Amino acid sequence: MRLLVHDYAGHPFQIQLSKELARRGHHVAHGYAGGLLTPRGSLTCRAQDRCALEIAEVPMNAGYRANKYSFLKRRRYEVAYGRELAALLRKVRPELVISANTPTEPQWALIGEASRMGIPVISWIQDFYSIAVEKLARKKLPVVGTIVGRWYRHLDKKCLRASAGIVAITEDFLPILAQFGVAPERVAVVPNWAPLEELPLRPRRNGWSAAHDLEDKFVFLYSGTLAMKHNPDLLLRLARQFRADPLVRIVVVSEGPGAEFLREQRRSLQLENLMLLPYQDFGAMPEVLASADVLVAVLEADAGVFSVPSKVLTYHCAARPILAAMPAENLATRIVDRAGSGVAVPPADVQGFVHAAGRLRADEEFRATLARNARAYAEREFDIGRIADRFETVIQMACDHRS
Repeated sequence: MRLLVHDYAGHPFQIQLSKELARRGHHVAHGYAGGLLTPRGSLTCRAQDRCALEIAEVPMNAGYRANKYSFLKRRRYEVAYGRELAALLRKVRPELVISANTPTEPQWALIGEASRMGIPVISWIQDFYSIAVEKLARKKLPVVGTIVGRWYRHLDKKCLRASAGIVAITEDFLPILAQFGVAPERVAVVPNWAPLEELPLRPRRNGWSAAHDLEDKFVFLYSGTLAMKHNPDLLLRLARQFRADPLVRIVVVSEGPGAEFLREQRRSLQLENLMLLPYQDFGAMPEVLASADVLVAVLEADAGVFSVPSKVLTYHCAARPILAAMPAENLATRIVDRAGSGVAVPPADVQGFVHAAGRLRADEEFRATLARNARAYAEREFDIGRIADRFETVIQMACDHRS
């Protein structure tokens, strides 16, 4: 079957799915947005994929990065991206589209063009763009923000209702989809995962840790996006808490506003134990994560159930304990608790967060137990064969729905 898999963000597990579908005999074009400031997966074709997999970078205006938090300018860029995405659809002419992480405006452009061409679209819901926009817009512009939020909610409803199928990453999304008028029989729940085969275990002492002078240090490491739904101040609190311990380093692998905030604070407070690095190539991630003694995740209370940090899933592959400040109702928190892979506290519990960090610093046996549990969870849950089976079932359901 000819498929177009579009993952706006270019994340690791979506491209793994495309490669697996290509391995199974589907002809897959995998599209992603160029120029975004976000962690990327391995967006290259393996030798065994080249006959069945094409990877296409969809152009995004270079000004997008600088204007990401300006609603009007961002919308203009996203509308233009939608036109580029529609052009890719016309070029590939697939029999079915799977689209993930896509902002509402380009998603609607994609669905509209696909409808004109008679091509079914599966919307792969990672979070609800309209809900996030509405919350942020109301904070900045209480009256106008409400109108903006309603517009995007209206568009989200249209996108979801026009989709031939929906993949939701958590059952927590089902009540929201019902509010949007989506029939439950059109929704399949497929939890996110991380590409286990591309994240092999590496020793604590490795080339990356040596290059960054971390081999004899105790490392709390954060890797991934620091966006509006994250709180970089918690990472700052870690650095302040351990500033008197010469062996501790707080390593943050990120870019954007959150990283810039930490850079300013590091300079202002003279926090020599806070190390800031840009996003690393995905091929280096096994050594990056292995260089940590504790992996850190943060998510603001406002995110609730609407955003499940994929970094938490990636962390599980590394066999390292997780320190998290995330809402109790979030699926990632429940995974950490259920797997016994880390310590999770509410985002506002700063003292609890710092106390948990202290315990992890002091208790090697506790860390080892959490680390074993983390890797065991990844090996148990991240079977790409079983996951691809589920997607092929969804693809068939979507085709049957449109026939």
